[in-house]
Amino acid sequence: MFDGIIFDMDGTIWDSTDNVAFAFRKVVKERYPFVTDEITGDKLKGLFGLPLDEIAVRLFLSVKDREQAIKIMDDCCAYECEYLAKHGANLYEGVEETLRTLSEKYKLLIVSNCQEGNIQCFFKVYPYLEKYFTDYEYPGRTGKFKADNIKLVIGRNHLKHPVYIGDTCGDAQAAKEAGVPFIFARYGFGEVTEFDFAADSFIELADLLK
Repeated sequence: MFDGIIFDMDGTIWDSTDNVAFAFRKVVKERYPFVTDEITGDKLKGLFGLPLDEIAVRLFLSVKDREQAIKIMDDCCAYECEYLAKHGANLYEGVEETLRTLSEKYKLLIVSNCQEGNIQCFFKVYPYLEKYFTDYEYPGRTGKFKADNIKLVIGRNHLKHPVYIGDTCGDAQAAKEAGVPFIFARYGFGEVTEFDFAADSFIELADLLK
């Protein structure tokens, strides 16, 4: 029996890739016209879940200086939060109903590889979902990798048998390093071969975690 469910965000609770791609393109066009890389939602789906610095160097291949690529990413992410706070993103079907059901039995938490303000932005756009979550953590606040952030929320919420839900190999590896079981959100962005359980929709999580 689990006592806590820790969620990834992008590809697990919502899909923000098309809106993020739009925000990134706007920043690049207005401030960094020398960047020639295509920025699309599909391309971001293959990168989300990685640390932001790693996304920067893989997304901005035309920028040869690593530090400059990271600087561009920082500017893009700052505008991303502003844009998402106004426009939101695509929640997966049944998110609120499923969270309501799960919160009756479990503590619900979020650990995502995001920058400062991203999770707060999520709650600003969907304030009715915040009440279901006990805690959240992210590298933009701690400077730590996902596995360490999973351990942080486990410790401060006194969880004994938590599970992590995510959609990428990076999520699976973080759960393994944190010593917790992993549920693969097969409806998300990634391809994962090693997992303890899998769900083909967000709604399916309610039955899986009965």
